[in-house]
Amino acid sequence: MLKIYNSLTRTKKTFTSLVPGEVKLYVCGMTVYDFCHLGHGRVLVVFDMVVRWLHSIGYNVIYVRNITDIDDKIIKRAQEMNESIETLTNRFINAMHEDADALGTLKPTFEPCATHHVEEMISLISKLIEKNCAYLADNGDVFFSVHHFPGYGKLSGKSLSDLRAGERVEIDHHKRDPLDFVLWKSVKPGEPYWQSPWGNGRPGWHIECSTMSGHFLGHHFDIHGGGQDLQFPHHENEIAQSEGANEGTYVNYWMHNGFVRVDNEKMSKSLGNFFTVREILKKFQAEVIRFFILRAHYRSPLNYSLEQLISAKNALDRLYTALKGYETVSVSEINWNNPHAQSFKMAMNDDFNTPEAIAILFNLASEINKSQKPQEASLLKSLANTLGLLQQEPQKYLRQSLATNKEQGFSESEINLLISQRLEAKKNRDFKQADQIRSSFAEAGIILEDTPQGTTWRRE
Repeated sequence: MLKIYNSLTRTKKTFTSLVPGEVKLYVCGMTVYDFCHLGHGRVLVVFDMVVRWLHSIGYNVIYVRNITDIDDKIIKRAQEMNESIETLTNRFINAMHEDADALGTLKPTFEPCATHHVEEMISLISKLIEKNCAYLADNGDVFFSVHHFPGYGKLSGKSLSDLRAGERVEIDHHKRDPLDFVLWKSVKPGEPYWQSPWGNGRPGWHIECSTMSGHFLGHHFDIHGGGQDLQFPHHENEIAQSEGANEGTYVNYWMHNGFVRVDNEKMSKSLGNFFTVREILKKFQAEVIRFFILRAHYRSPLNYSLEQLISAKNALDRLYTALKGYETVSVSEINWNNPHAQSFKMAMNDDFNTPEAIAILFNLASEINKSQKPQEASLLKSLANTLGLLQQEPQKYLRQSLATNKEQGFSESEINLLISQRLEAKKNRDFKQADQIRSSFAEAGIILEDTPQGTTWRRE
């Protein structure tokens, strides 16, 4: 049975869908004012993995991933670029789709844009005002009143007094409580706007997801996902809005993937330490990035470094090397009674434990190297396919892997790292991996020399 860690209850429990055989999943998508960085890439890949696995164990999945195409950052960037908001957002929506396709993600069932649902947002805000959960301030903004929602703080695990004491909130003298958050923003000069009962303006960020999830999935659905940074305040506010308006449970399971970190700091645009997906694609094949993301458990921090990506590349090379010569082997229906398949399924059903599942793929690859059985190669390919891995022809992937080495070259630190990995492979009697690393060096014009004192290298 599938078990999922629920961020709301902070426990891992057996998953039961509201409708047997069907899962309704909503994931907070991108705010489209710039290219996707690796943190965005992790969200795309993690929840694509979730969708693929749910499909594999027999669920029909309705997957909604929204696009925020209006907010302060978008308006500011459009003004800086001297272009219309529509031109800016369309350009970055197209770029996001290119990155998502490169990472091998399936298209969501629905991908709504916020600007297409403003009338529904106005209706939801009106409902909240009627229920005394929201109020019109004297500056024309509409705020949600956290005081009138007793459950506020349950996702973050904090009381209102704790949040007031410990959280930084924007100082706004028009609010009745510092924690109240905006649902509708009155128009400012030069900004786009919509007509509403409270005057011209535009929706706040949080109301978007309550509205779009309700439109496509109903007021109560199975899983809501997103990055850990959205847990508070965005998802906390979603719960307050949705349950305040509809007086019932909003979501049964909340899933949050961990941060991507660089030098022990969260990767983010605000810190200026981010790497875009397309920047990394200049150095590594897209499947290497996907493998790098899935090799860590989705709830754990993902530590970004060049060394980690090289390690992921070499590990993925090993899996493809095991399939070398089995180009005619295709993905087939999995026999879940097979011991490897059973272990794989057990790992994935334990809160999508991809590190353990991938370790089982390597065990199977080692057996293939020894036995040379086509049926085991087919099983490896089929199991990996449930994670969106090993999608290419082995020879084609390995040729491209070698070509990438030659085109990009290796820095001194990369060379030393690969030499140490080759030594480790030889100690483990994994001579195929050791030979693969030597071949990578040869393709890049680097000569290795094994001596009693160790391995030395020189460029041709």
